[in-house]
Amino acid sequence: MRVDFGQRVMERRTFLGVIAGGLLAAPLAAEAQQTAKLPRIGLLDYARFWDPLLEKLTELGYVEQRTIIFEYRASGGRPERLLALAQELVQRRVAVIVAYGTPVTQAAELATTTIPIVMVGIGDPVKAGLVKGLGHPEGNVTGNTVLGPDIGAKRLQLLREVLPNVSRVAFLWNPQNVSNTLQFENVQRAARALGVTLLSVQVSNSSELDDTFAAMMKERPHALMMTADAVQQFFISQILQFAADRRLPTVFQVRENVIAGGLMSYGPSLPELFRRAAIQVDKILRGAKPADLPVEQPTKFELVINLRTAQALGLTIPPSLLQRADQVIE
Repeated sequence: MRVDFGQRVMERRTFLGVIAGGLLAAPLAAEAQQTAKLPRIGLLDYARFWDPLLEKLTELGYVEQRTIIFEYRASGGRPERLLALAQELVQRRVAVIVAYGTPVTQAAELATTTIPIVMVGIGDPVKAGLVKGLGHPEGNVTGNTVLGPDIGAKRLQLLREVLPNVSRVAFLWNPQNVSNTLQFENVQRAARALGVTLLSVQVSNSSELDDTFAAMMKERPHALMMTADAVQQFFISQILQFAADRRLPTVFQVRENVIAGGLMSYGPSLPELFRRAAIQVDKILRGAKPADLPVEQPTKFELVINLRTAQALGLTIPPSLLQRADQVIE
């Protein structure tokens, strides 16, 4: 029987290929199996401050793709997508969901009553119905709060120090955010006490921004305040540009908006809140239950002032206010 030499070569190559393929496939399959067993952390929506959370988890000994896997889901500023995104994370069987802000946390809570949820930067989680109490959250939700509704009035007072004659202030908030509603009511009470007219400016998505701001300017506001609502932070650049073009002084909740060009901010450090959330994630992965982890409250509030913006607006910041500032951008 005659066997062609070329056929023998092809058979040998095929045989070696099968052997090599098997040798290569074995570790790949093992690696895939090992990865499948790693705990998955769902990061829902707000990507701006994930880095501090990831850095803190690294400090705590976690290594992405080796000891932990992250599942990212972002709405792109479309709150109607939040519930579906949260449900995707549930289907991925994540061990913990991290959510920034009240609407995002509410979406996660609607998606699951069993998977632990670590909320970040909530205004008032008790009044929002997310936890039963700060000391004893109960349920599957814990995290931290910015005490937003309690410090909104302080921002108005700080604005009054810069603009002693201010009488009309626009307040940008999201009516779909329960914490924003509470903050608006708090600032409104403070405005009445100071003799300031507070103009309610409600924006729930980016499509409403232009028309709402056009209507706002007809009311001739002297300044603009806003919350740290996650949806509105997606288009913060547009808000800052609008304010700059119309020479509107701005007061924010987060310092990052001042670094980006706003006039002033007063509130807790959001990056620090995300780092604190990482510690709670670590505790949950080690066996702690959210119901047993108290909701943390910030202990320090930062006053940040942008002198460059003040100069562009022709404003003089009182020396007494500058001395109290934690950061002055020059």
